[in-house]
Amino acid sequence: MTDDSRSADGHAPELRASDADRERVAERLREAVAEGRLDMEEFDERLEAAYKARTYGELAPLTRDLPAAGVSAPVSFDKAPAAAEGGAGAVDWAARIGGEATSTGAFACCGGFSRKGRWTVGERFTVYALCGGGEIDLREARFASREVEIRCYTLMGGVEVKVPPELDVTVHGFGLMGGVDDRAGGPGTPGSPRVVIKGYALMGGVGVTRKPPKDERRRLKDERRRELEADRRERHEARRERREERRRRRY
Repeated sequence: MTDDSRSADGHAPELRASDADRERVAERLREAVAEGRLDMEEFDERLEAAYKARTYGELAPLTRDLPAAGVSAPVSFDKAPAAAEGGAGAVDWAARIGGEATSTGAFACCGGFSRKGRWTVGERFTVYALCGGGEIDLREARFASREVEIRCYTLMGGVEVKVPPELDVTVHGFGLMGGVDDRAGGPGTPGSPRVVIKGYALMGGVGVTRKPPKDERRRLKDERRRELEADRRERHEARRERREERRRRRY
């Protein structure tokens, strides 16, 4: 079977998709609307198709023309995200590197943990998840060193690492009856710290996703909402003018 016969996730197209697969596609479509990549009409069509999809082959085309969430470059990250190279979206990495670590590790056993917001990740950060799970959010974090290593060990558990689009990320891992998702790896913008994520999963998983900070996502959604409202007003006004023109012609 050739690579062309498989979906972007590497699944054979005839395999059945799960509810989680459909929801992941739906979430990417929602983000695409907020980023201005889809209009509401096309979003509604794709969302309906996503929830009706039965196989990976039916899901794959719905996001094939969309880059990874929160980035303006292709998923391969051959080029750093343009939005972060200057202007309002630029990241001041120099201000976010250095200082004493506020956390150097986390542990979850039949429970969960969360590291997010404005915290300082240590040069070495180690995570253990046993029949539990956790979240490591680096989107607003500071970094104790210019190079940070995050090690995630999961046994029947899971860890999600959220990174901003501008961060330099390398992912390594090994999974036995589990998996380590390395699709979010790639270079960052100039001055970015380098974060190496090493995942070891036994009947569990380690996922790494690129997402803009919540404030940025909210700003993008607000901008897109204003654009859609302005577009609806223009269409409404155009329809009203056409009705008035037809009425004048009749009389």
